Amino acid sequence: MDLVPNKQPNFDNTEIAFRQKTNQELKKAYWLFKMIGSNFLTKVGPAITNFFLNIGLPIQGAIKATIFQQFCGGETIAECNKAIEQLDKGGVGTILDYSVEGEEEEQVFDETCAEIIRTIVRADGDAKIPITVFKITGIGRFALLQKLDAKETLTTTEQAEYEKVKLRCEMICKTAFDKGVPIMIDAEETWIQNTIDELALDMMRKFNRERIIVYNTYQMYRHDKLADMKADHLIAKADGFILGVKMVRGAYMEKERKRAAEMGYPSPIQPDKEASDRDYNESLRYCVDHIEEIAIVAGTHNEDSSRLLTYLLEEKNITHNHPHVYFAQLLGMSDNLSFNLADSDYNVAKYVPYGPIKAVMPYLFRRAQENTSVAGQTGRELGLIERELKRRKL
Repeated sequence: MDLVPNKQPNFDNTEIAFRQKTNQELKKAYWLFKMIGSNFLTKVGPAITNFFLNIGLPIQGAIKATIFQQFCGGETIAECNKAIEQLDKGGVGTILDYSVEGEEEEQVFDETCAEIIRTIVRADGDAKIPITVFKITGIGRFALLQKLDAKETLTTTEQAEYEKVKLRCEMICKTAFDKGVPIMIDAEETWIQNTIDELALDMMRKFNRERIIVYNTYQMYRHDKLADMKADHLIAKADGFILGVKMVRGAYMEKERKRAAEMGYPSPIQPDKEASDRDYNESLRYCVDHIEEIAIVAGTHNEDSSRLLTYLLEEKNITHNHPHVYFAQLLGMSDNLSFNLADSDYNVAKYVPYGPIKAVMPYLFRRAQENTSVAGQTGRELGLIERELKRRKL
């Protein structure tokens, strides 16, 4: 590893942020964020699009050429190659993310498991794909996980079904271990998360003894997750394995609050954005303080948190490219963070979702809604693109 360079990223540098994009691509992205900025579109769009897709109207081409192209790598791993190469030119790695969700059949779970393993095999020996990822609901039935979380007794059939989920999870993590390709387990809704957390800790116990392979995800918009992460660190320390922490603010806020209100239990979500920011930044400090025992992927589109992590590494004299520290953003968003961090020699990777268009639509709608609900995100993207187009004209 290199010694710590003094170079610090400038998140306002649009030349570095959009170096990989042509004028035409930038103009298309500008138009897209303008559309996403319309609350009407993000609220009504999902229902209309699903209706058109379900009745067989030929709108897949339009989706693929617009929102899909901005936020997804393609429909297959091979189709992601263009995005992988383009990101690599800017020093940014790819996280291949097979984004099919909400399925019910065992056959689909087996197919998804096989596809996730293919992403690991594709990443093997390719520095352009430093990390991979999967969701437990991609390999197991949501209602089954919900029953486990609620501590309800499983039937014999359900118990056998859960054994298959655990087996798929272990096959994925064992492949990651054998190939030396780290893998992240995504966080999901609170009412299935305890089961996911237990599975993730089990996988870390098995595969994180010598080096970092498995990461669990901690959603800091939950008021209990900072404490959970610290408790897991103590477990990891006592058991002798490295804790893998992918840290995010969270992706299901409206859904979580709505369910809590409907079912009459206290909301698991922080009272306000300031509380989420405070816990997120506190978790960064904690992880950097224990950098040899904890590996972090800071999944964030927040400039202040990204800047804080760079300062913490400088303060502790930790090299920018320390293997236990990664920054991560989503494809098509926050290029000003990703490419400027990479330009300053930090480890950075982008989530590159892929899969059949219809199956990936729930992911895309969540991204669009996230953009409108995160204060200023869409406006920030538009402003940066506008500035870069002006700079190029001059």
